[in-house]
Amino acid sequence: MLLWSSVLLGLGILATLDSIFNYGNIFRMINSVMFLLVSLGLLVRTKTLRKRGYKEKLERNNDNLRERMMEMRNSVEAIKHGEPIDEVFR
Repeated sequence: MLLWSSVLLGLGILATLDSIFNYGNIFRMINSVMFLLVSLGLLVRTKTLRKRGYKEKLERNNDNLRERMMEMRNSVEAIKHGEPIDEVFR
């Protein structure tokens, strides 16, 4: 993200210099296309990171549920074998 932001900053500085010193139409076209491509890259990167974060959250929840299920199975097995309930649910 820092790289993308740095590129956008550089393009912004070049656009400012272009407006001051009037480098020409070719530079303006190239600069605008670069702004478009970098902005599109930032959008895709942000969307990918958000999607990855959502998947990681689901995986953590899945792991937590799996652990709780194993605890419950162990508790049920302990009750079946005649252990007192107080000792099972400490």
